[in-house]
Amino acid sequence: MAHDSTPQEMTDQKAPNQKVSTPDWQKIETVLLDMDGTLLDLHFDSHFWLEHLPKRYAELHKLDEASAQEYVITEITKEQGTLNWYSLDYWASHFKVDIVALKKEVQHLIGFRSDALELLKFLESHQAQVILATNADHHSLDIKLPVTGLDQYVDKIVSSAELQIAKEDPAFWQALKEKVDFDPETTLLIDDNETVLDSAREFGIRYLYTIMQPDMRSPERTLTRYPGVSQFSTIIDS
Repeated sequence: MAHDSTPQEMTDQKAPNQKVSTPDWQKIETVLLDMDGTLLDLHFDSHFWLEHLPKRYAELHKLDEASAQEYVITEITKEQGTLNWYSLDYWASHFKVDIVALKKEVQHLIGFRSDALELLKFLESHQAQVILATNADHHSLDIKLPVTGLDQYVDKIVSSAELQIAKEDPAFWQALKEKVDFDPETTLLIDDNETVLDSAREFGIRYLYTIMQPDMRSPERTLTRYPGVSQFSTIIDS
């Protein structure tokens, strides 16, 4: 799908929560940050793909909304975890609608998660390089960066579309390392997608955290395979 994470109801994994502890920031040289569902509220994406697109698809193609919603969700789920899933061009062609234009209809919903700026401002004073490593394609970035100014807080932005490998594939991290040099042993990654965290762990990234409430209008997840962050203050070195 064309965002940096999956809607929460599609991805929850049943596994025990792991205790969250503050990382040793003195040992962390690189911080890799996900965008949607980690820094930005996933509600925009969840609403767009699960509600707004099906509604507008039904209107544009003269279908009933329930049928359109079932069709749209079925189609996007088929591509989960692939580059197509995150490509707005792919979905525009597939559904024969202007996805970028439809996203702009609800771009007022784009915003940071509640304390994401607290984390970003903390990282400004930390010695680590800060990289936005996202599955979002350039269309998504072009919509979200001007609204949020997120690009002002990071040293570099790297998209899986640019590398032509989704973050769910361990090969993504090797390709990222060739573009932005980092030592997995001194790298911290925060991502709400646990399949992405699995691939990062397989590659050897040491410090891995997930997000308990990617969509600020949905309940917190209660089951995660990685240490779950409800508030970034729990992992920020005071």
